[in-house]
Amino acid sequence: MDRLGDLTADARARRHRSGFFAAMYRQTTKAVAREVEGGSFDDDARMARFVALFAGRYLDALRIWQAGQPPTRSWKAAFRADDRSDTLILQHLLLGMNAHINLDLAIAAATLCPGDSIFTLEADFGRVNDILGRLLQPVRDCIGRFSPLLHVLGAVGGDTDDEVLNFSIRVARNDAWQQAVTLAHLDGERWAPAIDSLDRKVAVLARLVAQPGGVLQHAVEVVRHTESHNVVAVIDALYLVEPEPRT
Repeated sequence: MDRLGDLTADARARRHRSGFFAAMYRQTTKAVAREVEGGSFDDDARMARFVALFAGRYLDALRIWQAGQPPTRSWKAAFRADDRSDTLILQHLLLGMNAHINLDLAIAAATLCPGDSIFTLEADFGRVNDILGRLLQPVRDCIGRFSPLLHVLGAVGGDTDDEVLNFSIRVARNDAWQQAVTLAHLDGERWAPAIDSLDRKVAVLARLVAQPGGVLQHAVEVVRHTESHNVVAVIDALYLVEPEPRT
């Protein structure tokens, strides 16, 4: 939590768009930590370790990138976009979520619970996914304050409540569990090639999020021209986002 807060503060001071995902992710981690402290999981101690492993994937990727070394392809796509002012706030967040959910979530789960022990994690894994899902609408509402034509993407792309710019929260969450089960049952020799293959697939999706093409790309341009460029205000707003109450 302290590290995520420091990253957000540093990005805010530099007016850098990397603070968008860092701020949102801090709030996500805060929400999960609150559930751990409240005893909401089957194994709260294990979930505390899971949160640390999961966050560590992002923090390590960012450290590697800032050191001038290549992180995973998925994170490289996200970090490269952070330097671009022509990328929507939503795209910045989706690129980070793409790398962290579609790649990191499965790896963290399989690392923590190898072999058949992965199945003991399923219920708690689902509870984490529930928190991610409950953050979706508050994050969209937050972005909408700075991107008044954000709804145009839905009108053009025909996205559902959980899907936009070729990225679906629901699909990502479901796929992450299936990938976790697969990785958990791989031996040492097959582990690295499997992760590399998954990273390549996730990186393809990142390109679609960053450059959707066709009519949707034109919609992105329309939204971009009306979006606020007040990076600090956006970071501050995302830093306060809270998940919707559990129904």
